[in-house]
Amino acid sequence: MTIRSLPAVGILLVAVAVTAGCGGGDADPSSAAPAPSSSPAPAATGLPSAPTPSAAPPSASGAATPAAPPAAPPSVAPQGPTQRRPASPPPVVLPKRPTGAPGATQVVNAFKAAGLKVPHPKDRSVDCGPDGLGLGCSELIATDAVTVYVFPDEISASDIAETWSGQSYRRGAVVLNYLEAKTPAADRLRYEKVLNGLG
Repeated sequence: MTIRSLPAVGILLVAVAVTAGCGGGDADPSSAAPAPSSSPAPAATGLPSAPTPSAAPPSASGAATPAAPPAAPPSVAPQGPTQRRPASPPPVVLPKRPTGAPGATQVVNAFKAAGLKVPHPKDRSVDCGPDGLGLGCSELIATDAVTVYVFPDEISASDIAETWSGQSYRRGAVVLNYLEAKTPAADRLRYEKVLNGLG
């Protein structure tokens, strides 16, 4: 062997040594460790596999805000059936007494001034209208002794006085009624005299 062939032999030996030390590139691939699988194979035990954990809920910052439920309508208190109130009737307009005729209050005051009894006077002029007696009088004051009617004219007063014949007295448009009074017949002349004096 010449000196020139020594370097070539040395290189060959080094290559063999390196190949033997590393196990060589022709090693059986089955001896290599199996690469780990990304998902384990299901066991052949016949049992169901464990459930796969669900994904974590999205963070509060990235999650969409759920829509608020629709607002409930305002509560309304239950009401009973609507009742219509009857329209109030218009006030009764009584006819005016004729000019110059004394008023019922004036007559009663004259009786009292003359010392005649007129206990418990009550203004019942509303009874002159259609909702009362419907007599068509203008004024009516009742006392326990006598009832004083004033009519809008003498004709109406005369008709009523005739209807109450024997229990009434008329002078002009004024009629004194004794039907419900407690005035003795002997005292009636005194009331009539006072009425006649009123002119």
